Amino acid sequence: MTKLARCLVLLLSCVFSAVAPAEQTRLTAARPVVWRDFLGVNAHFLWFTPEQYQGQIQQLKALGLEWVRVDLHWDRHEPKENQFVFAPLDQLVDTLKGQRLKSVFYLVGSAPFASSALPLLGPSDQFPPKDNKVFAMRMAMLAKRYPAVDAWQVWNEPNLPGFWRPLPSPEGYGRLLQASAEALRSAAPGKPVVMAGMAYYSQMPVRGGLMLEELGKKGGLDLGAIVAYHPYSQQPEGDDPKARDFVLRAQQINARLRQVKAPAIWATEWGWSSYAGPKEEQELIGRDGQADYLLRRLALMSALDYDRIFLFALSDLDQRASVRDRGYGLLDLAGKPKPAYQALARFLAATGPRLNPAPAPQLDAAPDDLYSIGWRKPDGTRLWMFWSASGGAARLPGIPRATLHQPLSGGRQALRAVGGLLKVAVKPQLQILEWRE
Repeated sequence: MTKLARCLVLLLSCVFSAVAPAEQTRLTAARPVVWRDFLGVNAHFLWFTPEQYQGQIQQLKALGLEWVRVDLHWDRHEPKENQFVFAPLDQLVDTLKGQRLKSVFYLVGSAPFASSALPLLGPSDQFPPKDNKVFAMRMAMLAKRYPAVDAWQVWNEPNLPGFWRPLPSPEGYGRLLQASAEALRSAAPGKPVVMAGMAYYSQMPVRGGLMLEELGKKGGLDLGAIVAYHPYSQQPEGDDPKARDFVLRAQQINARLRQVKAPAIWATEWGWSSYAGPKEEQELIGRDGQADYLLRRLALMSALDYDRIFLFALSDLDQRASVRDRGYGLLDLAGKPKPAYQALARFLAATGPRLNPAPAPQLDAAPDDLYSIGWRKPDGTRLWMFWSASGGAARLPGIPRATLHQPLSGGRQALRAVGGLLKVAVKPQLQILEWRE
């Protein structure tokens, strides 16, 4: 068993059993955050016409962001063996290059001729390929054809039956990853290879256990691929916010991956849908709830030692997607900004393009369930991101005056200390306090 495997074996016992009492959560980032390098989006450009995705790209660039994660479905680009559909992809890659956007492309799903699907067991694209070398050759061909693509990701969410039938297989995915990584490194030396983004924290709901742990035992995590997972949860702080389970799981998993020198840690999907129902797993939170959740989770992830994160998604989707999946976008189907886009734009304007780690400010009083994250701008200006489900007030000594930003609503307020204490109303929504020392 490798060192990585031994380390990840601890996850089942510590990550999924840890429950913390209500207490203040103070976070300090491990490194600076540059938003255009750190925050990307999942972009389903090939679902749209070139004219439509050109508009989406302009909205993305207006945020100052430049990373996109693009889905490629093998069966759509090679519906019959050796009959390739390249024209839409050629145009898209040329567009991304012309717009100076950076990209990670992932290939998922088996083409009909290559699928291991058994009759009557489901769509052929939900099964892994019957020959890993054929899939690896297709990835290598794409990497050679599109040198402008910055990174290649091998499959998507293989720990779920919907992407790997009949049952998720760490052994099977490990073999696919090994063949693909070897082919990609031969075809595109120096380009990062990214492991499939594991849904949630890599749980295998039918089989049981964690796919990351099982891959580690079998050497699948020693291939030099960037580790990726998709930390979806019901609320920004976790499925049980009182237990802060997202924060604890991210801290523990990422710390262990750092200990064994994983090349990088990416969250290649995260987000919430604004769908109106009927309910499909995620609670119904609406458009305003989506904006609120996005800001709180972004604040947390920026301080939890990820190298890059990709919000799901840039745009809403049409009826080809499930009811829930249609509503994850920052933009609606017409390309118009939703409240989530507007809140993100205000957040990025308040923070500026780069933040350096700094401790959260000293508090004379604050709610017990406060989330508290400190930052410093390059010019020395201090920022404090904070919120509390219970609400209340915080008192800060030593800050004579400050500006309070409310990116969810767009509010902005000048504050002055009274009696040596700056009093700030704490809300369930993220707020940002800005001051000069």
